[in-house]
Amino acid sequence: MERPLLLLDVDGPLNPFRAGRAPLPRGYLPHTIHGLRVLLDPAHGPALAALPFDLVWATTWEHDANTEIAPRVGLPALPVITWPVGADTAPGLCFKTPTVAAYTAGRPFAWVDDEVTDTDRAWLAARRDTPFLLHRVSARRGLRPTDLATLATWAATHAPDAAPIGD
Repeated sequence: MERPLLLLDVDGPLNPFRAGRAPLPRGYLPHTIHGLRVLLDPAHGPALAALPFDLVWATTWEHDANTEIAPRVGLPALPVITWPVGADTAPGLCFKTPTVAAYTAGRPFAWVDDEVTDTDRAWLAARRDTPFLLHRVSARRGLRPTDLATLATWAATHAPDAAPIGD
């Protein structure tokens, strides 16, 4: 059995772009990337890599996530979901959701994003028979230890050979 996928968005979960100027969220360091202020926590990469998932970028940064984000958070290059230009979706549905469904076909996954909603959850539930977790992360706070704990708990029941929580 394959490990579940962990789909990672950058802006919101890894870059809490809605955080105020000061004080920065704990652990985050400011960077200037492509002229943008980006806040990243170098502890996130090791924490995410330690989870029993296969990691995948699910961000509009696309391949730039491997060159600009991964080294700053301590991740290797990851597979990248690319988004179709001008994709049309149903009202209230995140534009990423249909592409995520196609990419993850037949495989359990957790998706960490600041834009997923109950509409996306319902749309996916009606179209798949494998387990999934949509985990919304605040774009003001970014990925926190409680989010990592939620992912670890979900993986413990959906990942082969997952270590029990607390080991």
